[in-house]
Amino acid sequence: MSESLVVCDVDGDLVEKLRQFRFRKETSNAAIIMKIDKDKQLVILDEEYEDISPDDLKDELPERQPRYPLNKKCLCAVTFIVYSYKYQHDDGRVSYPLCFIFSSPVGCKPEQQMMYAGSKNKLVKTVELTKVFEIRNTEDLTEEWLREKLGFFG
Repeated sequence: MSESLVVCDVDGDLVEKLRQFRFRKETSNAAIIMKIDKDKQLVILDEEYEDISPDDLKDELPERQPRYPLNKKCLCAVTFIVYSYKYQHDDGRVSYPLCFIFSSPVGCKPEQQMMYAGSKNKLVKTVELTKVFEIRNTEDLTEEWLREKLGFFG
């Protein structure tokens, strides 16, 4: 039954990049966007951004559904994001939580969503992330949404 679920490995260079990202010294928001290389069955780096707000990040994500398959390896607009966010707590403290955001828009092919969903857990465990969020529409990725999600962590 589970033979059809493909769980992709995480590229070794990407694992190292994400470990370095976790311990970065910069205090600005930053993001690493990842995708799956279907042929290699590997989670790979797509883009990196420094000093980017949640709203600007939203604008950098793939559209809900690509109009034309520009790259045959592009599965869909399903995306993995690791986001370092400068979070100002109500009591004035500042922290820099590392958030994993899984963007899985409605309308992608089920087998592609399954490949990403199966690989998501492996990626989260490999990089040891605890703040894991999912969005179904890239428009939902706003500063207000992220602050609300992080509010549950205190």
